[in-house]
Amino acid sequence: NAIKETAAGSSLINTWIWQKSIGGSENPYEATPKSIGFNKKVVFTENGRVITYKNNVEIRNSAYQIEKGKGSADKLEHDLITFEGKTYVIENLDNQNLTIVSNGQDGTRTIFKR
Repeated sequence: NAIKETAAGSSLINTWIWQKSIGGSENPYEATPKSIGFNKKVVFTENGRVITYKNNVEIRNSAYQIEKGKGSADKLEHDLITFEGKTYVIENLDNQNLTIVSNGQDGTRTIFKR
């Protein structure tokens, strides 16, 4: 299983609580659970699934994939994660924090905490 072979894959497996999303230069905004009126969390499982919850109700269950690839903003190699039809650069991943950045024009940054 390719997911577990990367360091990102092993530290990703957990429940992550959404803290905020910050829009990129083309669409600057900041959204938080308080500003949009609901809580969101994602659970990355060992068997390659990501389960999305809105106010603790499961709303999506789909596969995810981690691979090395180039970031659209800096053209450097990063761990990329793809799920729900979008690819993100894993900008920060440690025991407490997960920050993913949309790997496209908008560059929206989404921040989760464990």
